[in-house]
Amino acid sequence: MKKVFQIILTTTMVLLNAQNSANRFFYEMTYKPNKDSAKLEKEMMVLDIDQDKSFYQSYENIQIDSITNVIIKEASNTGFPDFKRMGNRRTQFMHQIAKSYPIHEVLYKDRIGMDYYSYRENPSLIWKISEEKQKIGIYNTQKATTDFGGRKWIAWFTTEIPFQDGPYKFYGLPGLIVKIGDEAGNYSWELKGNRKTDHIAEASAVEGLMKQTGLFASKEITKEKFTEKYDQHKKDPLAGIRQMMGQIPSDVKISDDFSLSKEMRDAEKQMKEHIAKNNNSIELAVTNK
Repeated sequence: MKKVFQIILTTTMVLLNAQNSANRFFYEMTYKPNKDSAKLEKEMMVLDIDQDKSFYQSYENIQIDSITNVIIKEASNTGFPDFKRMGNRRTQFMHQIAKSYPIHEVLYKDRIGMDYYSYRENPSLIWKISEEKQKIGIYNTQKATTDFGGRKWIAWFTTEIPFQDGPYKFYGLPGLIVKIGDEAGNYSWELKGNRKTDHIAEASAVEGLMKQTGLFASKEITKEKFTEKYDQHKKDPLAGIRQMMGQIPSDVKISDDFSLSKEMRDAEKQMKEHIAKNNNSIELAVTNK
């Protein structure tokens, strides 16, 4: 009886919170950046849910966006943005995923080079729910499996949180996904906590700032075109910057000891090394993270 009351209370509180604000679920993602290495990395991701939609992204991305907002507001007074305040903050995962309820498709957005692109898809997840159950943290969960993105996934969901949603593109089980990972141990997410947030912050200050310059793109394309653009980016990661630099007058001089061509070569080398070290995509059929 006590357990039943706890489930009813949890469900009621979640639903009430969803009506007035958003619920932010924190997932620790463990992943293998390089498919040829056993080294694992971790990053905190968040899934914001309200009564109409959900929004998934890196928590570091939210922090970066918050700092950028402050910098932009201060720049309106000083006339110059102080990006040194950003420090060394960065995320390996710039992508954002939106799902509208009831979920029929997902909207995936990511940055390729300096431009932002998005595409829509219906992952068509076919779940096989087993009778196997497990206690994960404070939640009673049940096992389910599916094939997606060229990998086999094992998920554990709880009906104690009444959202048929989960991290990344995963959804469609009779409750929130508490834990999910692929069989080979390349990627996994585990729910670590949750709290209320005032609203779902979908707009990106960074993207908005880049769009204001008029030099960068932000548009919706097909998934096939997205993959094509990402493959091109891997081969020539500085193509967009070279195009932008071409608009700078040739007689502009920065300093006697500055070589633009050398800086570009060094930057291209670093970016290609980074791409080579981070070659293990979540979806094997798609070459982006």
